[in-house]
Amino acid sequence: MSDSSPGVADLLGVLAYAELTAFLRLAEDAACHAPTLADRAALGELAAAEYAHFRLLRERLASLGADPEEAMEPFVGPLDGWHEQTAPADWLEALVKAYVGTGIAFDFYREAAAHLDDETRRLVEEVLADEGRSQFAVERVGAAIKEDPRQAGRLALWARRMVGEALSQAQQVAAARPELATLLVSGEDITRMFTRLTEAHNRRMDALGLTPGP
Repeated sequence: MSDSSPGVADLLGVLAYAELTAFLRLAEDAACHAPTLADRAALGELAAAEYAHFRLLRERLASLGADPEEAMEPFVGPLDGWHEQTAPADWLEALVKAYVGTGIAFDFYREAAAHLDDETRRLVEEVLADEGRSQFAVERVGAAIKEDPRQAGRLALWARRMVGEALSQAQQVAAARPELATLLVSGEDITRMFTRLTEAHNRRMDALGLTPGP
């Protein structure tokens, strides 16, 4: 797969905008939902890491001769729509969204990156690195459920909604950018890919102490 193909620019563009919005949303969650100064500081650090990832992607797009803003523009509507549909009502919902919702979306991007050249694939793997988001969410959500087990049912339903909305977002993006969709299925058994995505999602739910559900 050539690193100058339209699918590559699309993948880097959607990732760049995803990282930019992740930075903005984490900063907003820190300001609006974090219950303690320590939590606010921790989310601030995660937000800073997301912005650093955005800068790497922007620089890579520019090095390929692409305009970063033009590469991101097709994905503004779908990603902003997803965030609007999944605005968390409280601190725990924000954590589940950051871990489960963002996690399954990033899994799709990893699947697409598997078919790219080595340099671009390494960059994608670098910007999709966890940076402590998982541990932070698992610890906070686990402690909250231990303190109040009734939270588990509510958060499990919220997590399932995250997955549904993420899949809807992926379908919109694939329909709008067929070159990007081609990366996902290039030489791949689509059933096996969705099996991997489902297994990864179930592991996240287990880590949170939530039942994955149907």
